[in-house]
Amino acid sequence: MPARVPPAASRLRRLIACASGATAVEFAFIALPFFMLLIGILELGLMFMASTTINAATQAEARLIRTGQFQAGGSTSMSDFKTALCNNMSWISTSDCMANMSLDVRTFPNFAAISVPPPIVNGALDSNQLQFTPGASCDIVLVRVYYPWTLLAPVLEPGLPDLGSNKKLLTTAVAFRNENWAAGGPPCS
Repeated sequence: MPARVPPAASRLRRLIACASGATAVEFAFIALPFFMLLIGILELGLMFMASTTINAATQAEARLIRTGQFQAGGSTSMSDFKTALCNNMSWISTSDCMANMSLDVRTFPNFAAISVPPPIVNGALDSNQLQFTPGASCDIVLVRVYYPWTLLAPVLEPGLPDLGSNKKLLTTAVAFRNENWAAGGPPCS
């Protein structure tokens, strides 16, 4: 008579030999890293798309300052420029843009003098360091735009530090010399 196998050992041997749930178990091992990678790729793609949108809108609106159209339009306030900038963004909502976007427009005597640190103090954007001076004919102007992007994947925060509370500061800057828009004026040198 063969030796009787205890029931627990028999069940364990059958469980080890069974392969019907192997795919589910293997997927469980890779699911978390896979979805983290997928969310990270989507997050970075959205950030790149937002950054490109902000950059394109800034280039377009800065051109209005460069050619004197903004100054000649009669409205030379930061809120007017911000409204025009936000209206030029295709997929970022205007209300969100108006509430969160910060601008810094200033003039310099020459291109070598452009040296302005980012207005970040203790992990927050310091609006007291921002100004709005679009300049006159032939002035050198620096236009900087800041937009705090809330991260959807908090796991990316250590690799993208800027602002506290799970935010990344998207920034774009444009430096140029204003054209001489005075009637019959000589070209700027």
